[in-house]
Amino acid sequence: MAYRYPPGSPLHHENLKAKQRELRGDFPEPLTLRVHRALSWLRRAEAEQTDEDVRFILLWIGFNAAYAGDVEASRALSAAEGERGLFQTFFTTLVSFDGKHRIYDMVWQRFPQEIRVLLANRYVFHPFWQHHNGAPGYADWADRLERSRTAIGAALRDHDTAKILSILFDRLYVLRNQLVHGGSTWNSDVNRAQVRDGAALLGCLLPIFIDLMMDNAGYEWPMPNYPVVE
Repeated sequence: MAYRYPPGSPLHHENLKAKQRELRGDFPEPLTLRVHRALSWLRRAEAEQTDEDVRFILLWIGFNAAYAGDVEASRALSAAEGERGLFQTFFTTLVSFDGKHRIYDMVWQRFPQEIRVLLANRYVFHPFWQHHNGAPGYADWADRLERSRTAIGAALRDHDTAKILSILFDRLYVLRNQLVHGGSTWNSDVNRAQVRDGAALLGCLLPIFIDLMMDNAGYEWPMPNYPVVE
């Protein structure tokens, strides 16, 4: 079932939009673009009531709008490394703002079982697919999966929220690729659980990310890809 903040919550998409309208006059252009774009996709995702595949994709685009870096930074690395590196940097930045541990508390109070299932799922683990597709050096994918689960346990004990998010979103990134690159059938029974849980996690986290960004307008957010050009 999709996770949605109730209308009275500060993290409900309409309340976030109202906050953006109130504060945007003091936002630098990069933050204005990131928040405006992310909110537009979040609001559309919240209007999606039945299709979890579509909801996940819409939420991922909103996440992408929030974290995407400048064009030159993206060119410096390969596509996969560049994208993963950008959102891992984004997590470190957000966690530095999250003095109340909102991300950690929300995720692990609301989704502990879903996250454990997702992290144990080989079908959203990149090394599994590398091995399955014949790439050399990935025969130990099962050991890597177990080490990843050990790492998330250590991160939980240490309240290392950035590490937790990095591992979690590495799985969601594989799911994103399956959907966006045609590696999955629409509404397939094969991947229902991970799509449903992935959409729920994104629906929970993206509003917190956007709210933290608006609360830290003084941070030097880089210009996102494809700025508005007159």
